[in-house]
Order: sequence, then structure tokens, then C-alpha cells
Amino acid sequence: MSNGEIIIDHEQEKKELLTRYKKLIKALGPAIKSKQDQERVHKAFEVAVDAHKEMRRKSGEPYIYHPIAVAQICAEEIGLGVTSVICGLLHDTVEDTSLTLEDIQSMFGGDVTKIIDGLTKISGVFDQTSSIQAENFRKIILTLSDDVRVILIKLADRLHNMRTLDHMKRDKQLKIANETLFLYAPLAHRLGLYRIKTELEDLSLKYTQPEIYEDIINRLKKSEDVRKRFISSFNNPIKKRLTEQGFTFEIKGRTKSLYSIYNKMVNKGIPFDEIYDIFAIRIIIESEGENERSDCWRVYSLVTDLYRPKPDRLRDWISFPRGNGYESLHTTVMSPSGKWVEVQIRTRRMDDIAEKGYAAHWKYKEKGSESNVDEWIRKVREILENQEENAVDLVESFKLDLTTDEIFLFTPKGELKTLPNGSTALDFAYDIHSKLGDTCIGAKVNNRLVPISYKLNSGDQVEIITSSKQTPKEDWLKVVKTTKAREKIKGSLKEEKRKVAEDGKEIFERKLRHLGYNYTEADITKILKYFRVNTSQDFFYKVATGGITNHEIKQFYKDESSKSWYSYLTTKLRRKSPDKKQDKTSLEDLIKETKRDGDTLIIGEDDVKLDYKLSTCCNPIPGDEVFGFVTIGDGIKIHKTTCPNAMQLMSNYAYRIVKARWTNRESLAFLAGIKVNGFDEVGIVNRITKIISNQLKVNMRSISFDTSDGLFEGQIMVYVQDTHHLDDLMYKLRQVPGVITVIRMN
Repeated sequence: MSNGEIIIDHEQEKKELLTRYKKLIKALGPAIKSKQDQERVHKAFEVAVDAHKEMRRKSGEPYIYHPIAVAQICAEEIGLGVTSVICGLLHDTVEDTSLTLEDIQSMFGGDVTKIIDGLTKISGVFDQTSSIQAENFRKIILTLSDDVRVILIKLADRLHNMRTLDHMKRDKQLKIANETLFLYAPLAHRLGLYRIKTELEDLSLKYTQPEIYEDIINRLKKSEDVRKRFISSFNNPIKKRLTEQGFTFEIKGRTKSLYSIYNKMVNKGIPFDEIYDIFAIRIIIESEGENERSDCWRVYSLVTDLYRPKPDRLRDWISFPRGNGYESLHTTVMSPSGKWVEVQIRTRRMDDIAEKGYAAHWKYKEKGSESNVDEWIRKVREILENQEENAVDLVESFKLDLTTDEIFLFTPKGELKTLPNGSTALDFAYDIHSKLGDTCIGAKVNNRLVPISYKLNSGDQVEIITSSKQTPKEDWLKVVKTTKAREKIKGSLKEEKRKVAEDGKEIFERKLRHLGYNYTEADITKILKYFRVNTSQDFFYKVATGGITNHEIKQFYKDESSKSWYSYLTTKLRRKSPDKKQDKTSLEDLIKETKRDGDTLIIGEDDVKLDYKLSTCCNPIPGDEVFGFVTIGDGIKIHKTTCPNAMQLMSNYAYRIVKARWTNRESLAFLAGIKVNGFDEVGIVNRITKIISNQLKVNMRSISFDTSDGLFEGQIMVYVQDTHHLDDLMYKLRQVPGVITVIRMN
């Protein structure tokens, strides 16, 4: 450093660039099939270096290191080829430098240009600085079927950004990490990129829950030597049996991901030490063609001969591969020391697809065949091209399709179908064909007659029953689970409404002729206000269905003849029903006012100018890391950064997020919830309440205890000063004899 300036060693940076380039070429390896391929990659490298030569990242390092890292991930971790690596190197050039698409076209041709164009179009949504804007979401996902490499390169881009997130400000880290959990990780999962999905989740946990992240890492480090010895002794008998049977194999030990461990701790309310399947082993065998499936089952038989399996933990994704092409046998077995161990069994091909997802799927795909991934992408395009759903609802419903477990179903002819868990007979009908769904009146499931709302189970054989008189109903939207079925029903209802509205328009015009009136566009505007409907289609639909009678139409024209009455009526209606534009403006004004009032909202100050409330969904208290969310009617709602709703709010409404922190004032009381579990002993409740009220002088708002089979579960709402006060209380409660767990409720 000199006078606050960074001294840059240009020679060292040139050497580093050369090292990184050589590493990239090595990662591409067999994908470079000719001298021309190598020349194109080298040219893309030189163009990217020149275009970004004046740019630096937040860390101070040259910006070009980022596109090289993205290209490296594409080649090494996803298994993409030369074209994708070129696009990885150039992915930011059109948006951030003077290069144009025309320049890319002239230098690298059509394929590269098409992908760079796709990357540039969605850069405002998928980048490290701006939030996912739900209204652009459909456009992003539609690129899946144009060229899936656009999304794969963007996932590589996000992965590198997550790996280098340390240099961003705290509020940016939170927003980016929540976006990643909300959409990127599920998308990576759906495309079969399990390793990338796991790393995205773990890195997100690092920034959303840093203390828990460090705690889990430290606990895993402490138990690492014990774990290695255990896995070695567990594996040795398996290795011996596999060798005796002539298998060529590899066995890998795998620790459960940090995010999976965290999820189990939160969802099941159990401490780290009680998570039984914290590690797993993966057996990868060399087998090809028609022998793959039978060889995997032979290995399963050898393993379960050695160790007793847990009956309800067998997962057969060989007979029924997941929608993203994932194939593997999973079982959980009991070790001699009494610990449960998950065992995964797969072939080298299956492992390649599990690690590299869509890219590996293409490597093994037979010519002309369609995989589950292709079918899913086709369905996605079909849904999104026709959808008119609220953009935020679309993100939610699509994310549900990304993350929900699948069930396997059969048609009457034995054809296999996959649907999200919880799907109904009506979902199945729409999955086969929209006409079948529109006319569905019920189904036969395993030869038993069931209603359209019947929830299907894996393995069911389903025959759809139809009637030509049946049409979609509004309440069907409550029956279906899948986005495809929901959008098809909405489309059918809208088309039906349009036809009815056309009849209504004829009825209306006929009535006006009878009354001797003509109507203009200005009249329609007044009519919509008078009858409180949003569109002319809504008005004509009500006319056709009797919602607006001839008498009411006649009355409108009588009222219209009196301008003073009309003026009074429209003013009254305007007061009652402000239009959406006015709502939007008031929200924008509120956000501007909030952000103009200061960079950070200080919670607990007497002279605070802005109206805020503590959110009841997570009950934040001093010491919790928090943020503010601007609402229309309730001022600013204060949420914990770990609130169950934080991920969605930060991903879809980033422009309404304001920074917030607690004041240093003490003596304020905040409501917090504690859940206590333990053995139902005489006097246990008395001992707990004495600790709270007598020893710590904490006020309780409510307390409830339920007992079952010798165990109790209690929920206590208490007033505390801050997180330290709450932690002290929880520590004291854990010391009470008979208490097993004490956790904070959201």
C-alpha cells in the first residue's frame, strides 16, 4: 500500500493468468477434438482478457479471474465442452464492455452468439448484484429449452460468486445467499447437478447462519478421525466380498452436507449428536449395458448379507430413475457398533450423471431418444409459454415443481409417468393431455373408482374417466398440485369466459337497441366504474350469466343522464376502490421516504421517524440480525434474517428491503418463544417455571404443556431483553433434570 493505493504487480498477474489458462485447457482435455477447437478457446481467452483489462472485482483482483473461473467450473465440474467454455469466458463481455453481439458473431459464430445473447438478456435477473425479479422469471426458464447451456453457465457463474462472497457487504451477502437457496440450488438439483446444489446450499448457510455453520464445521472436524476409523472398519468386509465376487469398484466415504445437517436439526428439533445418518458410503462399480441393474442388486445383496438393513429406508432409483435422470440404489444399514450408515450403490455411468447432471446425460444418451430431463424441459416450456399467473405466484409454483419429491405412476397400458408427490387424479389427467384433463370426471386407481381429488401414491395404475359434458371448474384449482394442470385449467376457464362474454356483448347491444341507446368507448369506461368491474370482458360475462340484469343496465342510463349524480357516484367509487396504479405509486413513495430517512433503521430509538412493527412470524429480539420490509398498510415489518419468510422476501421484493439494527438501549422487553421437551416426571413443570420466574425474574406471557407416553412437550412465551438474556434462560432450562431439549421457536 502507498497513500491508500493498491500496488499492482502486473508481471505476477500475467503469470497467474497463464497458469489459469493452462489449468482450463487441461480441464477441457478430450473435449478439444481439433487444433481449431484449441485456437477458438485461446481466441476467446484473449478477447476476454482484453475486454476486461481495466476492470477489478471487490476483492481487488483482476475481473478476468471471474470469467476464467466460470469457464473452469463449466469444464471441470459440469463437464461441458468447448462452446460452453468459450461462452463462460465471454459471458460478461456484451453487458459490461464495449463488445457487441455482432462482434461475437463475426469472431465465434452463431452458437456462441445465441448463448451469449441468452446470458446477456437475463443478466439483470441472474447476477451477483441484483435481485431475482419475478416478472422476468418466465423469460429465464424459457431459455432452458432454447439452449440449456445458458442456465448451466449461469449456475457456474453463481457458484463462483458464492465462493467469493466474502468481499461483499453484509446486506448483499444475505440477499445473494437467500436468492441462491430460493431458486439456484433447487434448479441445480432439478438439472441433476447434486455436487453443485450441495455446495450452493452449504455456502448459503455460511452467510445466512454463520454461527451455526461454524459450529457444525467444528463438530465435524472434532469427529473426523473417529469417523474415518469407523468408515474404514465398516468398508473392509464389503471390499473383501466385492473382490471375491470379481467386481471392479471404488468406495467413497461421504459426510452429510452442512445444510442437510442443519435442516435435520431445525426440522426435527434434535441436536447435532443425535443425527444418526451423518455419513454415508458410495459404492461405484464398473458395469455396462444390460448388466448394470442386476450388478447393482447383487452388490445390494452382498451389503445386506453383512449388515442388517432398515426396511423403510430402501430407495430404488434404478428401476424408477428420478425426473432429472438420477439412478442409484440407497439403503440404510446397521453397523456392528450400533450406528446407522447410508449406503449408495451405482455404476460409473450412474455416478457420472449424478455428479454432472444434464451434461453427462447427453454423453450417455442414445441417438434419437428422449430422457426424463428432456421431457421435463418440454413441459416447462409448455407451461410457461401460456401462463398468465401473477409473477410472484409463478416463482412459488415453479419452485414447488423443482423441489417436490416425485411419485411413479402407470397408465392402463403400463407406461411410466412421474408427478410431484401429492398429485391428484386430475393432475395425472392433465399430465397426459389437456383435453383429457378438461373432460375428467373421475378415475380408476388400481381398478377402484376414485374422485378427481384423490391423492395418488407411487406405484398406482391410473385410468382416467371422462365425459363430453364435463368442463373445467373454478374449484379445480384447489384440487391440483402441478403448475401444468393449474395453468391448463386457468387457460380453459379464461377461454370459456371469453366465449360467454361474447354472448353477453350481443345481449347488451341488443338491449341497448331496444332502449334506443348507442354506446361509445367513453360509456364503457363509465359502465365499468358504475358496476365495479375491472374489464369489459368481466362486464359482458356478468351480463350473460345474469350477474348484471336488464333493469340495472336501464338504471345506469337513467343515472348517467344526471351529470351531478354521475360525478358524485364516480367520486365515491374512486374513494372506495383506488386503482392499482395509485397503490403502486403510494408503495414507491413509501419506499423512497424510508430510504431517504437514513441508510439503516435503528430499532428502539424514541425519536425514530418511521413506523415499524416486529413481525410475529419470527418474533425478533435484540441481538438477532434483522432487516426491514416495507409494507403498504403496516409500515415497516422487522424480520430476523433467519425468518422462514426471509428467503422469499429478499428474492422477490429486494427493492422493499431496508437495513435495520437494534439500538443499544436496555430495559426493553421483547416476546420470544421456547420449546421444551423431556420426560414427564412429577414436578417438572414447577421446576421449569421456578427457573423462569424466581431465579431469572423473567415474565411469562403464556405456557402450555402436552404429555404423551411418558414424554412432555412445552411451549413457553417469555419477555426477554435480548438474545444473551434468552440464551442464558435456555441454558438454565437445559440443566433441569428430566429436560432433554430446549430450542427457540421462530
